[in-house]
Amino acid sequence: MYIDKNVKIIDLGLYLEKQDLLIVGDIHLGYEESLNNRGILVPRFQYKETVEKMKKMLDNVKPKKILINGDLKHEFGSIMSYEWKNVLNFIDFLQERCQELIIIKGNHDVILEPITKKKGILLIPYYKIDEYFICHGDKIFEEIDSKVIIIGNEHPAISLSKDGRKELYKCFLKGRYKKKKLIIMPSFNMLTIGSDIFQEKRLSPYIPKDLSKFKVYVAEDKIYNFGEVKNIKNYVRRTV
Repeated sequence: MYIDKNVKIIDLGLYLEKQDLLIVGDIHLGYEESLNNRGILVPRFQYKETVEKMKKMLDNVKPKKILINGDLKHEFGSIMSYEWKNVLNFIDFLQERCQELIIIKGNHDVILEPITKKKGILLIPYYKIDEYFICHGDKIFEEIDSKVIIIGNEHPAISLSKDGRKELYKCFLKGRYKKKKLIIMPSFNMLTIGSDIFQEKRLSPYIPKDLSKFKVYVAEDKIYNFGEVKNIKNYVRRTV
């Protein structure tokens, strides 16, 4: 499904057709080890499921370039052994499947550079290509002169209710930031769904408090166009 002209949703990623560029973000490798270190015991399956998800996406599209839009790793202040190993392996996996791997520095990637330097990859604050400006979304860049902004960071998800039961789903959002189109991508983290747009505070300065005119694209077994947030809110109120 297309979220915009030339911009196709591929599972949890975006594919810019003309530019032959696949974008994913907020992978947060090492998240499960971080939980284990805090005494929350979870089995270690994040890396395996992340690779399997990427393989399925790359069966549908074989891009010349792959871009990771921030937060490749999870831990802020250190590089855990499990993180180091998995990030290096994941970079190898992606580089074998594209001609160029681009990594934008997210707010969780404070000390990612020792890892990426081993692979000859320079972390960048944003990436511009044709009419697209791609950044993690945790801070504003004043020099944006592109027509379309693509961000992550927010981890958008939407809660839907049926028969008194509420479920949370990862989703893409499309709206506007000032006079520019704004596309918000869901998290590629296999361990969490994300932040409910009806409940949680906004993380990104690009996103307004009022999302009523933003369009919602739910990513599940396929992509579902749910229309504008204001219509979904009305439906949720009627069914709760």
